[in-house]
Amino acid sequence: MVFSLPIVPATSKHRPYIVAALAALILPVQISATAAAAANHSVACKGTIYLTFDTGSQSQAELIATTLRRHQIKATFFLANEKTVRDDYSLDPSWAPYWKTLANEGHAFGSHTFDHVYVIGDLPDGRIEVRPQFGADAGKKLAWTPQQYCSELRRVNQRFLQLTGKQLDPYWRAPGGKLTPNLLKAGEACGYRHVAWAPAGFSGDELSSEKFSNAVLLKRALDHLRDGDIFMAHLGIWSRKQAWAPENLEPLIAGLEQKSFCFATLREHPSYLSATPVK
Repeated sequence: MVFSLPIVPATSKHRPYIVAALAALILPVQISATAAAAANHSVACKGTIYLTFDTGSQSQAELIATTLRRHQIKATFFLANEKTVRDDYSLDPSWAPYWKTLANEGHAFGSHTFDHVYVIGDLPDGRIEVRPQFGADAGKKLAWTPQQYCSELRRVNQRFLQLTGKQLDPYWRAPGGKLTPNLLKAGEACGYRHVAWAPAGFSGDELSSEKFSNAVLLKRALDHLRDGDIFMAHLGIWSRKQAWAPENLEPLIAGLEQKSFCFATLREHPSYLSATPVK
């Protein structure tokens, strides 16, 4: 489009009129371009994938944060106080800058139990048999009441508040994804909604790299992820020899974007819109 303006002397007397004329012509074009871009984005987004990351060895924590930042993607993180490759723990004060930056960028956060507590099973008296992976009772079988399990979930919120000045979102994820009826009720009574993942959303980053190569895991995800699916990976896994994130995260995101998928936190997921903030 070509605009023609009357030729007038560029004197101080005429300059305001020239500026006004230019603004009158250019501003509508700018608004139309912005509206068109927004419309194109809306049309281009044919589905939403919800990326979630659990704590772990934290060996890939910085890479994952940088990759999400580069793609301007918001994800949901589930936090436990796990041993890291820096010889500290993921909810130590040394990790405050990392969590604070992610929180300020608009990511969402849930509880993964403070000591990464695995459930063993429900007991006849209503208690829950568990085994913490970390902390003072690491490796021990314990019988917890629902209230004790609630306290364990809330420990993460208390520490996160200390580290970032912000509360967790009202979500939690059981270590290993294993649930029992009593465990699910304990979380709900405590104000936390449990979040699993879609079958296609299992990254496989915990599996043996000899049996499940990164190429196989990537293809499976790209072939089978669908609109609304929750995807799960870790910020680092001790046992896998061929780390998943450095080789797979970038092509996973790029491949999903090529399929016109968008990304969002669980705050936008239809199943969790009614969840109320943790108090």
